[in-house]
Amino acid sequence: MNDYLQLGGRKFLVTGVANKKSVAWHIAQTLERLGATVIYSVRTGARRESLRALLADRPVFVCDVEDEARTARLAGEVASAHGSGLHGLVHSIAFANYSGGAKAFHETRRADFLQAAAISAFSLVELARAFKPHLADDASVVTIGISAQVTAANYGYMSPVKAALESITRFLAKSFSADTRVRFNSVNAGPLKTSASAGIPGYMDNYLFAEKLTLRKRNITTQEVADTAVWLLSPRSSGVNAQGIVVDAGMGWNYFDESVVKLATRIPDGTA
Repeated sequence: MNDYLQLGGRKFLVTGVANKKSVAWHIAQTLERLGATVIYSVRTGARRESLRALLADRPVFVCDVEDEARTARLAGEVASAHGSGLHGLVHSIAFANYSGGAKAFHETRRADFLQAAAISAFSLVELARAFKPHLADDASVVTIGISAQVTAANYGYMSPVKAALESITRFLAKSFSADTRVRFNSVNAGPLKTSASAGIPGYMDNYLFAEKLTLRKRNITTQEVADTAVWLLSPRSSGVNAQGIVVDAGMGWNYFDESVVKLATRIPDGTA
């Protein structure tokens, strides 16, 4: 097999697999096809049990990143079982409490915002700190963000949380550069059909609208996002650090697509 990405024999930790639709699962599967060893971390024992058929005999650890002490234990458990020298880490973790339905942003509860920020953004800081002694000097850390900081009412407070996540990657890249060559980047994806997105009120309407804005008139796939993440994990992207790579099929540059403008500004029949 052509090993252009030079991933054969490398070892990665992938967090956040929920099911076969997960971005994390697509990344892990691609890494494995390219000859890498993948170690998995999921949030709960129940999630590990639900993934038993999917993950088969692969190494799976449990870590609820909402518990800072648990994150530190995860690093020790992984190092004890698989040694140090991880070549990369995938942070594909996000959570928001939408159980009360969509709310105006100013009605966001402090507890909900802080919980989402802790799990979805600050957990990257804690994972990086915990695994720093166990990373190869030239390791690559990749997190999954969103393609645009839009003010979609139904996405609510997760937009500023994801903005914080992207900023965190840059600060971690700077911080780690003092004594390592470890790189940090985010893959900022356009709307995807995942189980997590299905929990966002009104998401499908936004998904269909976003598709009309892509230059190719077809939304991105989860595999396309995974392919970008895998490239960032590989030595072939060694010159890329502290970046947010947008994968959205041109959606973010096509706000004034002629067909969409026509539909949005069409005057209904019978009106002046």
